[in-house]
Amino acid sequence: MMAGLFAIFYFLLIRPNRRRKQAMDSLQNRLAVGDEVMTSGGLYGTVAELDEKSVILETSEGVYSRYARGAVVEVVSSAAGEADAEDGAEASTDTSDVSDPATERRDSKD
Repeated sequence: MMAGLFAIFYFLLIRPNRRRKQAMDSLQNRLAVGDEVMTSGGLYGTVAELDEKSVILETSEGVYSRYARGAVVEVVSSAAGEADAEDGAEASTDTSDVSDPATERRDSKD
């Protein structure tokens, strides 16, 4: 009976957590300068510098913030993937079909 409970505990808790940790370790080891990432707090930025324990993100032009490497939870776009895409396809410079950007108008209710 105890072995059965341990097996259930292992397959429901320990094994999924181990896989999740391996996936996060893999993601953090693949980080490279130029990658666009998202932190656990939902902040998006581009990797400007990396070291063993931290990452410096450029969140806006000229605005840099330092985060623990573990705070990065998702790579939105990889710098290596973008370079491959640019090599394989020519960028279109024709803007004749681009419409005006959408604007929002709010009427005050005073």
